Amino acid sequence: MSLDSVIVAIDKALRSLFGSRASSGRAPGAELPEPSLSPGDRRHAGALMRINHVGEVCAQALYQGQAVVCRDPLIRASLDRAAGEEVEHLEWTARRIRELDSRVSCLNPFWYSGAFVIGVLAGKCGDHWSLGFLAETERQVGAHLDGHLRSLPVMDAKSRAIVRQMRDDEIAHAEMAVALGGRALPPPACALMRVAAKVMTHAAYHI
Repeated sequence: MSLDSVIVAIDKALRSLFGSRASSGRAPGAELPEPSLSPGDRRHAGALMRINHVGEVCAQALYQGQAVVCRDPLIRASLDRAAGEEVEHLEWTARRIRELDSRVSCLNPFWYSGAFVIGVLAGKCGDHWSLGFLAETERQVGAHLDGHLRSLPVMDAKSRAIVRQMRDDEIAHAEMAVALGGRALPPPACALMRVAAKVMTHAAYHI
């Protein structure tokens, strides 16, 4: 890894964790009025959006970790494009969290560090396995977002619009990874990823 790559990685980490990354447009549902939610529904919606924000922090770290060790320039460029879309998600969720008078996870530095290491390790296994890991991650995230659409308060159309667009983007990222040659992971690996995701979402809901 070159010094330039290290500097870029550190810059992206700091921006993901502590600063607002540049967003190219308005969030889905931005034109909708703020719903009148009960205090309980507002707390629940804020906690769900906090989980989604953690997911986007991890996505930034995962893509960055994979990109710095990627051997194929075409795949690296595709990872960078997908990471750009995840920047949008990061900003959308952060803004919605503020609108719901909630907060981001206190554990974001931990989540970012862990996901970056996982991304590097996946990349070290070779581009095709790295892409397979990415595809499985995005598929599981898509299923997780479907669950949030079922759990979010019906009246919270603003949060639901964001989550719906995020889900569609994650599915597209999974399809991209497969199209680039991603290999299917062994079932035990997929099961382990689901367990890890449950631990993360439970912690992020509360902390």
